[in-house]
Amino acid sequence: MTLPLPASPDGADRAFQVDLRGLVDLLSHHLYSSPRVYLRELLQNAVDALTARRGLEPDAPDGAFGIRLFADGSVVRVEDDGVGLSEADVHTFLATIGRSSKRADGIAEQRGDFIGQFGIGLLSCFLVADEIHVLSRSARTPDAPAVEWRGHGDGSYSVRTLPASARPRPGTTVTLTPRSDTGEWTRPDQVHALGRHFGSLLRHPVSFSDGTAGAPTVSVNPEPAPWARTYPTPGSRSRALAAYGEEVFGFAPLDTIELDLPAVGLKGIACVLPEAVPAGRRHGHRVHVKGMLLSEQADEILPEWAFFVRCVIDAESLRPTASRESLYEDDTLAAVRDALAERLREWIARAAASDPELLGRFLQAHHLAVKSLAVHDDEILRLLLPWLPFETTDGHTTLDEFARTHRTVLVTSSVEEFRQVAAIASAAGLGVVNGGYTYDRELVHRLPEIRPEASVADLDPATLTAHLDPVDRETELAASAYLALARDALAVFDCDVALRTFHPASAPALLVDSREARHERTRSQLAREQEGGLWGDILGALRQEAPRAQLILNQLNPLVRTAVAIDEPELARTSAEALYGQAALLSRRPLRPAESSLINRSFLDLLAHALRKDS
Repeated sequence: MTLPLPASPDGADRAFQVDLRGLVDLLSHHLYSSPRVYLRELLQNAVDALTARRGLEPDAPDGAFGIRLFADGSVVRVEDDGVGLSEADVHTFLATIGRSSKRADGIAEQRGDFIGQFGIGLLSCFLVADEIHVLSRSARTPDAPAVEWRGHGDGSYSVRTLPASARPRPGTTVTLTPRSDTGEWTRPDQVHALGRHFGSLLRHPVSFSDGTAGAPTVSVNPEPAPWARTYPTPGSRSRALAAYGEEVFGFAPLDTIELDLPAVGLKGIACVLPEAVPAGRRHGHRVHVKGMLLSEQADEILPEWAFFVRCVIDAESLRPTASRESLYEDDTLAAVRDALAERLREWIARAAASDPELLGRFLQAHHLAVKSLAVHDDEILRLLLPWLPFETTDGHTTLDEFARTHRTVLVTSSVEEFRQVAAIASAAGLGVVNGGYTYDRELVHRLPEIRPEASVADLDPATLTAHLDPVDRETELAASAYLALARDALAVFDCDVALRTFHPASAPALLVDSREARHERTRSQLAREQEGGLWGDILGALRQEAPRAQLILNQLNPLVRTAVAIDEPELARTSAEALYGQAALLSRRPLRPAESSLINRSFLDLLAHALRKDS
């Protein structure tokens, strides 16, 4: 409904018109994630009313004020023993969209005690009902009358004063008559479930009844948060926290880390995931504010590298956004994020110092997360670099073990380079680490910071070829004709050919070619193709002698010994192309179109030669 406005003179200020149905539609589609939040908003209003009542009566015993939920399929009712509303409050706060009772009567200075901050929560009830009935009685004035407010989805409302007997005690009752299409959110079992979902950690007693004759009233939050309970032993406390984490998240934690930041009134637990998760995938955390569930997907509470835990926290001083489904990004949240990150670092350090078995299981699952942290955190680097697993020519092992065996640690720049040389480097006694995975190369180069006696260097093709044994002069001369044909056949790939002996003998050839060298050759080729143009001049100025690839044939391999003895020029060229293609495939790098064509052509030519020979 759009409220009509009286005519105003030109240039005069006018009031905004409000279409309540349009506003409710805006809330449902763009502010709130689901209609189910209506119950959270009602619970929140009730909690804030109880907080204000406690301010009026600080000496009241614990549990004197509570919240009662009722749903029988025809109505949903939320009743509290809070501060209540007077007739003036009703006109001021329930009839004005965006006005919050927390802004009045000196409460503004105490707003940190309240969950709600925005004064639009009651409108969420229109997501499930066309009429909201509020019956309230103020605790601020003795013998205050009861006040009834009825709001309708078309934007109209009515207010009337009732005798105090209409509500014998101070507080507020909100009653909704659900629409027929909202039964999913207003059935008795669903209301009970939503009550537990949002209010299980509330500090005020919350109960539920479905009106069934003889059915007991059940508590929504029968126990305090698990971290607020007393346990007979540290072990029983740890088991209880782990059981709670499993109940909330659905997995048995590898370990639980208690979180306690008194400065912001934050308590909770971080549950260490028992299995690895993809790097960068951030699991949402379960965040409560003053006991009320705010979000199950709050990923802003921890830094990105902490994707190996999921948290349940309850905080006093974090600010919710207008939708109260996420946290407001401010200095307090940034400080909390840094403090929680420090707690996780302390847990890792404690495990490294006192529980090697736990640390081993943790690193087996989450070494990538720890590597990302160690890159930027010198303390974690010092503690955990020796423990972290790496892929090496000795298999998967720790850097500490690897450095004990190999005085010089060589590291590749890519996975394909490592796979290309691993077997041959191992046979030659070289210690090579695969530096192609995220963070690995950078971390290996920092090994001397932990072990000063260790030497680390990037693997250079010349380093590897220097460890391959040359063949004797007679063998070299006998193979010279074949090697010349092979170099000519592979010149199109900027590839040289050499004959060496190396282990394992089962490897016929090794293609030594770095990614940087291929890029340089590609750039040089582009410059040659653009010769004479402006682009050619630019690239020509940058051109340098492009490093060539090298196909190293293994004289110990029977196939190579047969190939170098071939006296038919075309067959010799074809065999050289086939050996190049096989070595390129073993390197596991992406093949260029010309290389794919060469592999197919050499295979067919060798097959044709074999068939002609047999016929």
